[in-house]
This record gives sequence, C-alpha cells and structure tokens, in this order.
Amino acid sequence: MAIDKVKEYFKEYGIDDRIMEFDKSSATVTLAAQAAGCEPKRIAKSLSFIVNDKPILIVTAGDAKIDNKKFKAFFKTKAKMIKSSEVESLIGHDIGGVCPFAIKSDVTVYLDESLKRFETVFPACGSSNSAIELTIPELEKYSNFKEWIDVCKDWQ
Repeated sequence: MAIDKVKEYFKEYGIDDRIMEFDKSSATVTLAAQAAGCEPKRIAKSLSFIVNDKPILIVTAGDAKIDNKKFKAFFKTKAKMIKSSEVESLIGHDIGGVCPFAIKSDVTVYLDESLKRFETVFPACGSSNSAIELTIPELEKYSNFKEWIDVCKDWQ
C-alpha cells in the first residue's frame, strides 16, 4: 500500500509517528479538513498533470484552483490532468491519497505560492484516510520540490 511507502519514507527522517490515520475518509479537501481539524484552505492538495509527456505534481492550498492562463504561461502548454485510471501507475499513489512523498522517481514536484501564507499545512500520506502536518520548510524538504510556482487563482 502507498501509505506504507510513505511511512517508510518518513521513517528515514524520524517523523513517521507524525502521520495521522483517520477512521473516516480524507479523500477530498472538505473531508480532509474535517478529519484533521483544520480549515480547508490548509489542506495541501496534490494535483497530477502531464507536461511534455512527463508526470508532474503541483501542491496547492485547499482553496486554490488551477488558473489555466498562468499554467500555460509557466509550462508553455495547456493544463492536462492525468486520467484517474493512470494516477497510481504514473505517480505512485491513488486518487485521494496523492502526495509528494515516496512517489515515482520521474515525477517533478512544484509547490504553488498559495501555500506560503500558512505556518503549517496538511498533505495526504498515500491513502484516502491519512495526513501529516508540516511546516512550509518541512514541506519543501520532504517533497523534494523543484521550485515555487504561481499557477493558481481564487485563494487571495
């Protein structure tokens, strides 16, 4: 299971005990916020796209939406989400548990500016009933992100 890969990943850093597993689903921003006891905007959702035939993840705040114009300006292509049936094979986690930890080695991770307004955020941990609370510097470190980008709207 993907959550086991994430637990192993975080064990290397000695923080696997910080992973929260819930009795209920955290597969959507709303459900994750209820389970974690935080505002929906503090859920760090990981969105999967194909750019130049390669999988990427963009981690955004829970209240942010992809702005197609900004996306195209940055990536020089239209936003094309990965089909739900292909997310697990391309990213390493299934929908509802997609996160930037313990993913396939060819996936590039970007962090969206919408996250910078928070001290801590709650990304999933590989399953549809898990999360971990991380500071922004921790998210940067553990996600092995390439760079901060600005491709979202509706959060300001």
